[in-house]
Amino acid sequence: MVTEILIEVARAIGRLFMNPIFYIAIIMAIYLGYRRVKRERKFFHIRILWGWSEAIGLLKEGILISLCISILSIGFGLTLPIQFLYVATIISFIALIIYVFHFLSPIILFTLSFVTLFLFNHFNVSINLLGIEINGVSTNKGLAVTVAVLAGLLLVAEGMLIRKYGAQYASPIVESSKRGLKAVAFLSKKIWVLPIFFVIPGNVIDAYFPWWPQISLDSVQFSLVLFPMIIGFQQMSRHTLPVYLYPKIGRAVIILGELVIIGGLVAYFVPFVGYVMLITGLVARICIAIRFVAREQKDVYAVSAKSSGVMIAGVLPNSPAEKMGLDVGEIIRKVNGVEVHSERELYEALQINAAHCRLEVLNHQNEVRLTQHVVYHGDHHRIGLLVAE
Repeated sequence: MVTEILIEVARAIGRLFMNPIFYIAIIMAIYLGYRRVKRERKFFHIRILWGWSEAIGLLKEGILISLCISILSIGFGLTLPIQFLYVATIISFIALIIYVFHFLSPIILFTLSFVTLFLFNHFNVSINLLGIEINGVSTNKGLAVTVAVLAGLLLVAEGMLIRKYGAQYASPIVESSKRGLKAVAFLSKKIWVLPIFFVIPGNVIDAYFPWWPQISLDSVQFSLVLFPMIIGFQQMSRHTLPVYLYPKIGRAVIILGELVIIGGLVAYFVPFVGYVMLITGLVARICIAIRFVAREQKDVYAVSAKSSGVMIAGVLPNSPAEKMGLDVGEIIRKVNGVEVHSERELYEALQINAAHCRLEVLNHQNEVRLTQHVVYHGDHHRIGLLVAE
């Protein structure tokens, strides 16, 4: 019996790659990388991250989180109806196609799916989509608990991913302030796929979805679905440096996720709490997004041209600038002992000693620090810096 289970789990892993939404996510990740590289070359004539970075990180960056949630999902028997996954798939598909990743926040995705099934059941509505019959289901106590707890777990996962990777994918964009001055904003737009095992009840899988295996244990029928949960994120940074903004957003989302999990557990005893937590969580997640969008609309840019030196707008990976610990938002005051106030002056000062550079830098705390590094043949001629002018 154990061997049979392992075989079915192995098949589930292999059949994940037959799920069409997984390929749509891969295509979208490639497109995101293409758009980012094109944008960076438009403004700075060079890309920062490799164009395939978004596609490579699609699965890799969330795989450990996926494993943890899968263990909790199976271990605590958090069962979802197959109809719920149908609706979640459709909403994910729409969000990807219309290019609005706010809808790919787990709490929004799960709440919309839950409400859709509730309305279908209440009004006795069903639809047939490409041969798949989607019906309403009873939103009973068990479903309220399961959806709320899983939504909370996935919200925590979303917050962790934003906190860790939001700034890494923040791409600089040159904008004009209201006073007509050039400044730099940063756009972070990313999706992750978390392949998660969900438990679904009974013998409910039809031939249209062969990648969902069934397992029989002592005559008790249930199924495991290795489902590609797509989590999306988008946020512009202007007023706050990316290295500070995205961890703040991530922390806010994590706290919200923890509250939703607590609400889901309480729903085991008071089912009504589960319904309230889903709606409240959706509203709170939207408020978090609106709050940070409003803050970053201020016409005060964290990165813009400064009279005190040359402000860093980007640092190329594996460049001398990165090895010197230079960061976006810092100001280079002197290069090889020469004061610099423009990109041209920076380049000319670097030529004073083509094999070695010494920098005087004003960090984020307005403290002066000195750094230096050997410049090797083949290194970027501007040591890997993108500057705001």
